[in-house]
Amino acid sequence: MLETRIPITSPRRCIALAAALMVAASAAHATAPLAYVTSERAGVGVIDLDQMTLAKTFPVGADGPRGLSLNADGTRLLVANKNTGDLAVIDTASGKVVQRVKIGKNPEYVRVHNGHAYVTYEPGEDGGPPGAKADGKPGGKPDGKPGVDDDDANKPPAEIAIVDMKTWRVIRSVTSGHETEGIEFSRDGQTMLVTNEGDDTVSVYHARTGAPIRTVKLAPGGRPRGIRLSPDGKHYVVTLESLSKLVVIDAHSFEVVKTVDTKLGPYGVAFGPDGQRLFVAAARDKTVQVFDGHTYEHVADVPVGQRCWHFSFTPDSAKLMVACGRSDAVYVLDAKTYQPIKQIGELPLAWGIVTYPHSDGSIESH
Repeated sequence: MLETRIPITSPRRCIALAAALMVAASAAHATAPLAYVTSERAGVGVIDLDQMTLAKTFPVGADGPRGLSLNADGTRLLVANKNTGDLAVIDTASGKVVQRVKIGKNPEYVRVHNGHAYVTYEPGEDGGPPGAKADGKPGGKPDGKPGVDDDDANKPPAEIAIVDMKTWRVIRSVTSGHETEGIEFSRDGQTMLVTNEGDDTVSVYHARTGAPIRTVKLAPGGRPRGIRLSPDGKHYVVTLESLSKLVVIDAHSFEVVKTVDTKLGPYGVAFGPDGQRLFVAAARDKTVQVFDGHTYEHVADVPVGQRCWHFSFTPDSAKLMVACGRSDAVYVLDAKTYQPIKQIGELPLAWGIVTYPHSDGSIESH
């Protein structure tokens, strides 16, 4: 005769099991996909990517948040604040600022790389209220009028502060060109490239030391802004805002090998997650343009909102989320059909967007 034995679980074991389940549930909740959007007037919006809704806002609005980036495990969000001249380190679980790193005037772009945060700032800028200039960037020139009332050459050049993310201290500051914009890294991570809007150049540096390697001169009056490395590591794509073009630069010789026309005011640029398509935010034409990721032939134009500078794919690569500053919203598109899905509002002067888990976009690339 067979006996059925029912194991007796001790209360202590039950408690331990319950605790383990709670930890697992908490971990699952913590890794729910999210997008973080800087709003220059409201703070940092947190979007629930499962529901595609604005879940909450981290209240750092008075600081004028713009550039943002996440650490590797998504527990810290780094935000460049125009009005306070610092880098705020935000605990993503609580939404609280746990550290502030003094940077300098007009910090704008943030990129995390190999345990360091790279933050652009402009010692020669006076700043100004949000949206003071026609392109929405304090100190910038009016859209479509490069060189008008321009005294860039007489101002101190921009700089890139390199912040150690263990000590949260600026370990060095690298002198760049005027009005530094996007930051990108080489495939091996050893080289950093920075676009300089004010003097139409791309500066190339040793990523760890900041030692200058060379300066790449682009078309006069082009105002280079976005920059992205191709998935195969062979080319960099740079958008020229005022000439409404993108250029393809050889990653070894740094020569321009191709120039492609875009719609007006291209800024943010990124390859799709599979590398087959290149996406460009043509901000002045209220359009996201799609190009072939290898030949750079034009594929499609997708209508979006006003002053859309930055965008990100969702972690599952299914959707494209575009931050549109003058529309105070994030536009959500199907990443394959390019059809509109919805708009997420209440994000006045939306500037940039990144996601966790990390995904490809005009600010971060993985």
